[in-house]
Amino acid sequence: MSLQLALPGPLDAAHRLRRHTAAAQARPRLLARPPPRAAADARCPRLAATPDDPRHFGDEHREEEEEEESSDAEEFDTIAGAVEVVDEDEAEIDLFGESTRGNLHFASSDEEDRPPARRRIDDVLGLRNAEDILHMPWGELRKRTNELLGELGVPPSTYPASQPQRALFTNRTLNLRAIEVIGYDLDYTIIHYDVDAWEGKAYMYGLQSLREMGCPVEGLRFDRSLVIRGLIMDTELGNLVKADRFGFVKRAMHGTRMLSPAEVRESYGRELVNLRNESRFIFLNTLFSISEAVLYMQMVDRLDADMIPQQVCSNSYAALHKMVAKALFRAHVEGKLKAEIIQDPERYVSRDPEMAQTLLDQRQAGKALLLITNSDYHYTHRMMSYAYDCFLPEGQTWRDLFDMVIVNARKPDFFISSMSLYEVVTEDGLMRPSYSLKRGGVYCGGSAALVEKALGVTGDSILYVGDHIYTDAALAKMKLNWRTALIIAELEAEIEALAQGRQHRKLLKELLNKKDMVGDVFNQLRLARQRGLNQTGVVPLYEHLGPTASLDDEQELNDTLGQLLMVMSVLDEQIGPMIEADGMHFNRRWGYLSRAGVNDKSQLMRQIEKYADIFTSRVSNFLRYTPFEYFRSPAQLLVHDRPTADALVLSSGVLSSSDHDTGAVPSNGGSQPVAFSSYAAPRSPFTNGANGGTQWPQSAGVGKPGGSKPVRPAY
Repeated sequence: MSLQLALPGPLDAAHRLRRHTAAAQARPRLLARPPPRAAADARCPRLAATPDDPRHFGDEHREEEEEEESSDAEEFDTIAGAVEVVDEDEAEIDLFGESTRGNLHFASSDEEDRPPARRRIDDVLGLRNAEDILHMPWGELRKRTNELLGELGVPPSTYPASQPQRALFTNRTLNLRAIEVIGYDLDYTIIHYDVDAWEGKAYMYGLQSLREMGCPVEGLRFDRSLVIRGLIMDTELGNLVKADRFGFVKRAMHGTRMLSPAEVRESYGRELVNLRNESRFIFLNTLFSISEAVLYMQMVDRLDADMIPQQVCSNSYAALHKMVAKALFRAHVEGKLKAEIIQDPERYVSRDPEMAQTLLDQRQAGKALLLITNSDYHYTHRMMSYAYDCFLPEGQTWRDLFDMVIVNARKPDFFISSMSLYEVVTEDGLMRPSYSLKRGGVYCGGSAALVEKALGVTGDSILYVGDHIYTDAALAKMKLNWRTALIIAELEAEIEALAQGRQHRKLLKELLNKKDMVGDVFNQLRLARQRGLNQTGVVPLYEHLGPTASLDDEQELNDTLGQLLMVMSVLDEQIGPMIEADGMHFNRRWGYLSRAGVNDKSQLMRQIEKYADIFTSRVSNFLRYTPFEYFRSPAQLLVHDRPTADALVLSSGVLSSSDHDTGAVPSNGGSQPVAFSSYAAPRSPFTNGANGGTQWPQSAGVGKPGGSKPVRPAY
């Protein structure tokens, strides 16, 4: 967007006049409203709204009045006592290290301040007293919670029974009640594109640029199946690789040809993929990377075939990548791509009717919503108008959803440095310099530090939601300690593929277990043969392991080893193709998005776990929860934590040693371990303790940092 500065004049005077109108009038908008449409698109019905509807903001907001009304609504009297919202001054730290800010708690923490009648409950959930909850079976509790919602006329959540692929998944515990500000990225976050259409068009513009540079591109077509997010381009070798969480390459493709395991070993057996080496390895962070990677791998084939003239590109995969990247960059910078999308958003944008209600719920829950995007204002306005306006109550536009809009943010610099700030003051993009951010405004540039200053919040009070692991999640977390949510649009297809491939993986693991079992026998016989041939015998300490094979048994041993080799060879013939086919329901070349190899996580999954507190497939999945959700991370799998081995462990006597401070009090003078039963709450496999009935009271814990005061119950 070209920079247009608004000089002082009639426009500024008009704005000043509107800003100083009577308090009874609505707060002025910084942007003129687009003219109302005659009728809503039949395929995009607006939400019904009346003046009394809490979703109806009118043309303007009155922030102070709304905050007061919201505060009053959160204070009410109950049979158990007066309830109020926990404010910043009262906030403590709960057992999971999360702030209790935004929770509800009793206005008084002193039991004596409440009459006895108010310390009781009145048959809620069928309980005679609150302590009965400790002994209620999980299934019974689930039944009673649904019955309670029905009695009060509130429909129970359809999650997780309906669509588990639309869940939110938790890496790090997050109390959404304590979040005061939620910021959103635009592309592939609150605006979803048809990937084939958007990336296919970007690919065509890149192809056109390469043709103009003199590259032979005839016959090339966009093939999305060549590439998935999370792969890594090796611009030194002209390869595309999939690495596990440690950086070991598990699958690789040179040009458009998949490499065999032997070729992968030859190329990467002695080195790990190091993402810090940005001149060589390029991580495909987002769906925007798909078109570039597809075009690059196809051009590698042309370079290998000597089809690209030396004067156009030197015989180097690195130089080739620079040329391809330049071609795609030109498509974006020259604006042809976005101009075409602006003209025909219906072809490229996938509208989600649930998105508007999701943002409305969050805003009405008292959270300030921000839109922070690298896109310019014209593009942002067109995309948001198309995707949201027709789903909002009459009289509202997408602007009513956000307390602040920042375009041309230039992320990642937005999170780490300060840039010039301009205020957008007209619909056609006229701007004037500004030195601070204010609620209700549309701005260009600026910084995250200015956002924190304007809203009076910092750090973990802010949740930022985006699709780019580095630009949106990593820097916001590392530099500012913001909480982060990552949008992985392919996650729904990934979860469906995992379900479809479950039986395949079960059979594969059975074969691998068979090979392990046969291999263990093979190795024991091999060791016995080794001891027999070397006549070392068995030292007394290991006599219980069995006798050493004698030379007389050598031939029988050899025959047995040979036959076992044949058995394992048959298993390998079956296992090999099954490993290659693992994940084919998601992508036949690369397998699953989140897995690398048979049992390990992909490099992409490692990045998601490291930088995203929560992740999901689309923003509207928040609608399946409430704006007050407590997302609790599930127990992490430890390779040495094996419940199936508990009986053997407890009977071995290892824990009876005084060297282990377990807190257990051994019986019989410490000669036998004492088994202690622990309370293990049943967990939903989908909610991970984050939804309907899976919440556990934070009724005790540490106080504020440096203190020992117990935390008051707050939910």
